[in-house]
Amino acid sequence: MVGFPEDVQEVILGTEGVLVGAKAGDTVVDMTTSSPDLARIIYRACTAKGVHALDAPVSGGDVGAREATLAIMVGGDGPVFDAVRPLLETMGKTIAHMGDAGAGQHTKMTNQILIAGTMIGVVESLLYAQRAGMDAHQVIDVIGQGAASSWSINNLGRRIVDGNFDPGFFIKHFVKDMGIALDEARRMRLALPGLSLVHQFYVAAMAMGWENLGTQGLYRVLETMNQTS
Repeated sequence: MVGFPEDVQEVILGTEGVLVGAKAGDTVVDMTTSSPDLARIIYRACTAKGVHALDAPVSGGDVGAREATLAIMVGGDGPVFDAVRPLLETMGKTIAHMGDAGAGQHTKMTNQILIAGTMIGVVESLLYAQRAGMDAHQVIDVIGQGAASSWSINNLGRRIVDGNFDPGFFIKHFVKDMGIALDEARRMRLALPGLSLVHQFYVAAMAMGWENLGTQGLYRVLETMNQTS
């Protein structure tokens, strides 16, 4: 698992990459959130050398990683997935084979699209609570158990209230992920205006020098806009 698609390409397909030293029968598992198209390119390059390849991005953040409860979504050949699954189970709780090469990455894009929309809701709801003079932790205690419940409000929402913007997942990596999703959407002639809007707010966060904050750092952007800091 590395940072960006260009890192994946270099680490796996580069002149000193994994595939150079791999032998027939080996399995390459890329757990980076990356491009579905690159996942298919890696699959074809590996197959040509008799090497197996899976794309297996994860969701769950730093908490899921520490507690081995990550959701792992996998693309590639079914028998290869079955062989690798015991290793994935040491890291994750929800592990699913989603289809052919690239399917894991497509599933992760749907995950990131949902998180993007959820995060703007988390931030705006907490800004409202703050402006209304509410105890934000008490608000989360209630809304975090009802129809508005989400991992983001119950975990990242509390970090926001505590002023903790340390990264469980970097803003700069989330901007990368949203960019991939928007590129794929354009390729499919699919309009995703909500994702486009949230993407711009996160780009603004990077422009403000906050690319290394956690994704909950989106709060600072809207806080600045509303002059509530």
